[in-house]
Amino acid sequence: MITLASPQREEREVKRSRFIAVAARADRPEEAAAFVDAARDPEANHNCWAYRIGDAYRFSDDGEPGGTAGRPILAAIDAQRLDHVAVVVTRFFGGVKLGAGGLARAYGGAAASCLRTAPKLEVLPTVAALVRAPFDAVGAVYAALERLGAARGAERYGEGGLELDIEIGAARFEELRAALGDATRGRATTTPRAP
Repeated sequence: MITLASPQREEREVKRSRFIAVAARADRPEEAAAFVDAARDPEANHNCWAYRIGDAYRFSDDGEPGGTAGRPILAAIDAQRLDHVAVVVTRFFGGVKLGAGGLARAYGGAAASCLRTAPKLEVLPTVAALVRAPFDAVGAVYAALERLGAARGAERYGEGGLELDIEIGAARFEELRAALGDATRGRATTTPRAP
Protein backbone atom coordinates (compact mmCIF):
# COMPACT_ATOMS: atom_id res chain seq x y z
CA MET A 1 0.00 0.00 0.00
CA ILE A 2 1.10 3.58 -0.60
CA THR A 3 0.39 6.09 2.15
CA LEU A 4 1.79 9.43 3.34
CA ALA A 5 5.21 9.58 4.97
CA SER A 6 4.34 12.79 6.82
CA PRO A 7 1.47 15.29 7.06
CA GLN A 8 1.05 17.80 4.24
CA ARG A 9 -0.68 21.19 3.99
CA GLU A 10 -1.53 23.24 0.95
CA GLU A 11 -3.53 26.40 0.42
CA ARG A 12 -5.19 27.82 -2.70
CA GLU A 13 -7.68 30.50 -3.62
CA VAL A 14 -10.64 29.98 -5.94
CA LYS A 15 -12.78 33.04 -6.74
CA ARG A 16 -11.82 34.72 -3.46
CA SER A 17 -12.63 31.63 -1.35
CA ARG A 18 -9.63 30.23 0.49
CA PHE A 19 -9.25 26.43 0.52
CA ILE A 20 -6.76 24.87 2.93
CA ALA A 21 -6.09 21.15 2.45
CA VAL A 22 -4.33 19.08 5.10
CA ALA A 23 -3.59 15.39 4.75
CA ALA A 24 -2.02 12.74 6.96
CA ARG A 25 -1.66 9.01 7.42
CA ALA A 26 -4.37 7.31 9.49
CA ASP A 27 -4.17 3.57 10.17
CA ARG A 28 -7.52 3.19 11.96
CA PRO A 29 -10.87 5.00 11.67
CA GLU A 30 -10.33 6.37 15.20
CA GLU A 31 -7.05 7.97 14.06
CA ALA A 32 -8.78 9.47 11.03
CA ALA A 33 -11.55 10.91 13.22
CA ALA A 34 -8.98 12.39 15.62
CA PHE A 35 -7.10 13.94 12.70
CA VAL A 36 -10.31 15.46 11.30
CA ASP A 37 -11.19 16.91 14.71
CA ALA A 38 -7.68 18.37 15.13
CA ALA A 39 -7.61 19.83 11.60
CA ARG A 40 -11.02 21.57 11.82
CA ASP A 41 -10.93 25.34 11.97
CA PRO A 42 -13.93 26.59 13.97
CA GLU A 43 -13.65 29.99 12.24
CA ALA A 44 -14.08 28.46 8.77
CA ASN A 45 -17.34 28.22 6.88
CA HIS A 46 -16.82 24.52 6.07
CA ASN A 47 -14.43 21.73 7.13
CA CYS A 48 -15.05 18.97 4.61
CA TRP A 49 -13.17 15.68 4.81
CA ALA A 50 -12.69 12.12 3.65
CA TYR A 51 -10.59 9.12 4.57
CA ARG A 52 -9.72 5.75 3.06
CA ILE A 53 -8.42 2.89 5.21
CA GLY A 54 -8.53 -0.30 3.17
CA ASP A 55 -12.18 -1.04 2.43
CA ALA A 56 -13.32 1.45 5.07
CA TYR A 57 -14.03 4.99 3.96
CA ARG A 58 -16.12 7.97 5.04
CA PHE A 59 -16.59 11.53 3.91
CA SER A 60 -18.49 14.66 4.88
CA ASP A 61 -19.70 17.73 2.98
CA ASP A 62 -20.03 19.70 6.27
CA GLY A 63 -22.90 21.86 5.07
CA GLU A 64 -21.89 22.20 1.42
CA PRO A 65 -24.43 20.87 -1.12
CA GLY A 66 -24.50 17.04 -1.12
CA GLY A 67 -21.74 15.41 -3.15
CA THR A 68 -19.76 18.61 -3.78
CA ALA A 69 -16.98 18.27 -1.19
CA GLY A 70 -16.47 15.00 0.69
CA ARG A 71 -16.93 12.71 -2.30
CA PRO A 72 -14.49 14.70 -4.51
CA ILE A 73 -11.92 14.61 -1.68
CA LEU A 74 -12.32 10.82 -1.46
CA ALA A 75 -12.03 10.62 -5.26
CA ALA A 76 -8.71 12.50 -5.04
CA ILE A 77 -7.40 9.94 -2.51
CA ASP A 78 -8.53 7.03 -4.68
CA ALA A 79 -7.24 8.56 -7.93
CA GLN A 80 -3.72 8.60 -6.49
CA ARG A 81 -4.13 5.01 -5.22
CA LEU A 82 -3.41 6.03 -1.64
CA ASP A 83 -4.51 4.12 1.43
CA HIS A 84 -4.60 4.83 5.16
CA VAL A 85 -5.02 8.53 4.38
CA ALA A 86 -7.29 11.26 5.79
CA VAL A 87 -7.79 14.68 4.17
CA VAL A 88 -9.55 17.78 5.49
CA VAL A 89 -10.26 20.71 3.18
CA THR A 90 -11.27 23.88 5.02
CA ARG A 91 -13.09 26.65 3.16
CA PHE A 92 -13.25 30.31 4.05
CA PHE A 93 -16.05 31.75 1.88
CA GLY A 94 -14.93 34.68 -0.26
CA GLY A 95 -18.32 36.02 -1.31
CA VAL A 96 -18.60 34.39 -4.76
CA LYS A 97 -20.78 31.29 -5.14
CA LEU A 98 -19.04 28.54 -7.07
CA GLY A 99 -21.99 26.31 -7.97
CA ALA A 100 -22.03 22.53 -7.54
CA GLY A 101 -19.47 21.83 -10.28
CA GLY A 102 -17.18 24.61 -9.10
CA LEU A 103 -17.31 23.37 -5.51
CA ALA A 104 -16.51 19.80 -6.55
CA ARG A 105 -13.55 21.00 -8.64
CA ALA A 106 -12.29 23.29 -5.86
CA TYR A 107 -12.50 20.70 -3.07
CA GLY A 108 -11.26 17.81 -5.20
CA GLY A 109 -8.51 19.96 -6.72
CA ALA A 110 -7.28 21.19 -3.36
CA ALA A 111 -7.16 17.64 -2.01
CA ALA A 112 -5.47 16.26 -5.16
CA SER A 113 -2.83 18.99 -5.18
CA CYS A 114 -2.05 18.48 -1.49
CA LEU A 115 -1.74 14.72 -1.95
CA ARG A 116 0.42 15.05 -5.08
CA THR A 117 3.01 17.10 -3.21
CA ALA A 118 2.94 14.99 -0.03
CA PRO A 119 5.89 12.65 0.63
CA LYS A 120 4.81 9.03 0.06
CA LEU A 121 5.69 5.80 1.83
CA GLU A 122 5.23 2.22 0.62
CA VAL A 123 4.13 -0.10 3.40
CA LEU A 124 4.35 -3.82 2.70
CA PRO A 125 1.93 -6.23 4.42
CA THR A 126 3.30 -8.12 7.40
CA VAL A 127 2.39 -11.21 9.40
CA ALA A 128 2.57 -11.37 13.19
CA ALA A 129 3.43 -14.84 14.44
CA LEU A 130 4.40 -16.87 17.48
CA VAL A 131 7.55 -18.99 17.34
CA ARG A 132 8.03 -21.86 19.82
CA ALA A 133 11.37 -23.64 20.10
CA PRO A 134 13.24 -25.78 22.64
CA PHE A 135 16.15 -24.19 24.52
CA ASP A 136 18.85 -25.89 22.46
CA ALA A 137 17.37 -24.48 19.20
CA VAL A 138 17.23 -20.81 20.27
CA GLY A 139 20.51 -19.87 18.52
CA ALA A 140 19.32 -21.39 15.23
CA VAL A 141 15.96 -19.57 15.58
CA TYR A 142 17.64 -16.19 16.15
CA ALA A 143 19.97 -16.73 13.17
CA ALA A 144 17.07 -17.60 10.83
CA LEU A 145 15.02 -14.63 12.02
CA GLU A 146 17.93 -12.26 11.41
CA ARG A 147 18.75 -13.72 7.99
CA LEU A 148 15.14 -13.29 6.79
CA GLY A 149 14.60 -9.83 8.31
CA ALA A 150 11.99 -10.75 10.91
CA ALA A 151 11.42 -8.29 13.75
CA ARG A 152 11.62 -9.84 17.21
CA GLY A 153 9.10 -8.89 19.86
CA ALA A 154 8.34 -10.15 23.34
CA GLU A 155 10.18 -13.27 24.50
CA ARG A 156 8.97 -15.71 27.13
CA TYR A 157 10.82 -18.72 28.53
CA GLY A 158 9.02 -21.66 30.08
CA GLU A 159 9.57 -25.34 30.76
CA GLY A 160 9.33 -26.18 27.05
CA GLY A 161 11.72 -23.51 25.84
CA LEU A 162 11.26 -20.18 24.06
CA GLU A 163 8.06 -18.45 22.96
CA LEU A 164 8.81 -15.45 20.76
CA ASP A 165 6.53 -12.90 19.08
CA ILE A 166 7.76 -11.92 15.62
CA GLU A 167 6.69 -9.85 12.63
CA ILE A 168 7.81 -10.50 9.06
CA GLY A 169 6.84 -9.41 5.58
CA ALA A 170 3.91 -11.50 4.38
CA ALA A 171 5.84 -12.54 1.25
CA ARG A 172 8.56 -14.15 3.40
CA PHE A 173 6.41 -15.90 6.03
CA GLU A 174 6.38 -19.37 4.43
CA GLU A 175 10.11 -19.08 3.71
CA LEU A 176 10.69 -18.34 7.41
CA ARG A 177 8.51 -21.23 8.50
CA ALA A 178 10.50 -23.62 6.29
CA ALA A 179 13.85 -22.14 7.40
CA LEU A 180 12.98 -22.54 11.08
CA GLY A 181 11.85 -26.11 10.49
CA ASP A 182 15.09 -26.94 8.66
CA ALA A 183 17.34 -25.16 11.19
CA THR A 184 15.76 -26.94 14.17
CA ARG A 185 14.99 -30.32 12.55
CA GLY A 186 11.27 -29.59 12.85
CA ARG A 187 11.36 -28.77 16.55
CA ALA A 188 10.44 -25.08 16.12
CA THR A 189 6.87 -24.16 15.24
CA THR A 190 5.64 -20.92 13.72
CA THR A 191 1.97 -19.98 14.06
CA PRO A 192 0.41 -16.83 12.56
CA ARG A 193 -1.42 -14.65 15.07
CA ALA A 194 -4.92 -13.40 14.39
CA PRO A 195 -4.93 -9.69 13.36
